[in-house]
Amino acid sequence: MITVAVLTLSDKGSKGEREDKSGPAIAEMLKGLGRVKYYDILPDDRDLIKQRLLEYVNKVDLILTTGGTGLSPRDVTPEATIDVIEREIPGIAETMRMEGLKKTNRAMLSRAVAGVKGQTLIINLPGSPTAVRENLEVIMDVIPHAIEKIKGDTKECAR
Repeated sequence: MITVAVLTLSDKGSKGEREDKSGPAIAEMLKGLGRVKYYDILPDDRDLIKQRLLEYVNKVDLILTTGGTGLSPRDVTPEATIDVIEREIPGIAETMRMEGLKKTNRAMLSRAVAGVKGQTLIINLPGSPTAVRENLEVIMDVIPHAIEKIKGDTKECAR
């Protein structure tokens, strides 16, 4: 079982002014694939996000963030993630955007990133529960393989 940290980024959510529906949607989708070990809601603050990501690195296999990937001035999740990761995995974010475009042209505005720090895979997801489900559904099958490779699996990647 994959261990997971879910980090919701929302100014309103962190103050209790909005119920987080995206974090629970992630946890529901991961049943059978992984176990959520950590779940937090933080404000859209680059330094706080970066600090929390670093706290989770190497304690879990996968960190999924939700929120803060758009164009609003307070949307800083991608920047905080880039501050942390050692290697970017652009294909994950590209695939999520590509699939999202089949449903809405606004998917092209997502600035989500994915990458690796230590032995942890970090993936930014959008903030809405619907978009979280759609994006996670597209990448779900590749996550276990990615984590195996990150952890040093040397088996061939033949299809």
